Amino acid sequence: MSSREESVKEGGMEPIHIIGGGMAGSEAAWAAAEAGVPVILHEMRPLRGTEAHRTEGLAELVCSNSFRSDDDESNAVGLLHWEMRAAGSLVMAAAAEAKLPAGGALAVDRDRFSAEVTVRIGAHPLIQVERGEVAGLPPEDWSSVIVATGPLTSPALAEAIRSLTGEESLAFFDAIAPIVYADSVNMEKAWFQSRYDKGESEAERTAYLNCPMNREEYDRFIDALLAAPVSEFREWEKDTPYFEGCLPIEVMAARGRETLRHGPMKPVGLTNPHAPGVKAHAVVQLRRDNALGTLFNIVGFQTKMKYAAQADALALIPGLEGARFARLGGIHRNTFLNSPRVLDGEMRLRAAPRLRFAGQITGVEGYVESAAMGGLAGRLAAAERLGRTLPPPPPETAHGALLAHITGGAEAETFQPMNVNFGLFPPPEAAPGGRRGKASRKSLYTTRAKEAFKRWNCVFAN
Repeated sequence: MSSREESVKEGGMEPIHIIGGGMAGSEAAWAAAEAGVPVILHEMRPLRGTEAHRTEGLAELVCSNSFRSDDDESNAVGLLHWEMRAAGSLVMAAAAEAKLPAGGALAVDRDRFSAEVTVRIGAHPLIQVERGEVAGLPPEDWSSVIVATGPLTSPALAEAIRSLTGEESLAFFDAIAPIVYADSVNMEKAWFQSRYDKGESEAERTAYLNCPMNREEYDRFIDALLAAPVSEFREWEKDTPYFEGCLPIEVMAARGRETLRHGPMKPVGLTNPHAPGVKAHAVVQLRRDNALGTLFNIVGFQTKMKYAAQADALALIPGLEGARFARLGGIHRNTFLNSPRVLDGEMRLRAAPRLRFAGQITGVEGYVESAAMGGLAGRLAAAERLGRTLPPPPPETAHGALLAHITGGAEAETFQPMNVNFGLFPPPEAAPGGRRGKASRKSLYTTRAKEAFKRWNCVFAN
């Protein structure tokens, strides 16, 4: 800690209050505290639970255990990982400690990951964790607040935000995938292999369990999905749109019988060692869910089917005939702001600038996107508290592209949650030498972004 930061701490600086101890809130607390600003992190669990959380741990992962691609040279998500690491991200540090083999992806043991974040937050001298719900708007004497309550914001706070902004919060459903006990998978039919054998180690190249289907088996499975009874929605959940990047499998199946085999069940890049000469019509992949390798989640299999129907349908997958489930799929409602309409360029609520918003409630989708916006909100709030001006990250960076999306890059009338992707970035100038391959075009984005982020990161550090 610098002498300036030590004097600030000794001077009794007013804390930043952060509401929500999920991915965004934890990252925001860490970023602000690392800048030398005291933080009070408010988390309502376990005093008040949610429809999806199971523990009282900070940064609990309630859906997948994957942070998706870790390729920082040709993938926008991997680039965001790189930027977060460069910024001293707590989430990326905890992920490194809880990392599991996952081919080219970054996957974590969810319990160890949450425990790592919880321990580090609890040990930071400038962070105080307070358990209890912040019902309604935060007290007026909290002059700097980051609301990072995520997609499961408590009804009282959500209603207060709606009243303050004059806008109805948008909402979408987010479905949870089933988790299977590994020892119940029939390995005479399934096999370990990452798609296209991606990964630098044997563990990475064999990170996924694969269950093949021929055409008849696939058709039977689709029939079961289409006939399965689904969870009934409460009155307040009806007419809520799904997020397109996390559709339930039965909804995808209803859009066309071939949809799943061109999506999460695509058979490309895989060779079945039990029948190397036979090309599968479709393949179901399972990804390791904990460090012990005792649990696997079914990739892309979010569902709102009722439990009995889920078990019957999943038993039709070759290799899962006798599968036992640690958790079947579920569904809950997620809410988010119409951020382009109600937030300014520093993620502050236009109607009440003392309130910043971060994470999924702002309309970014995904674990790392939520954490990244939390970290950015923490930096912006810390700079403001320190009397400094921090420019927004350049739009050609992953952080800047996401910020632009939620604060003006998207049309307010059609605003929807968005994962980071190169479509959010300004196009790079064409490189000399004529046409280039797809990977080369992507590297133009990532190379440019890294240089821009380094320059911006230095501004904050200084």
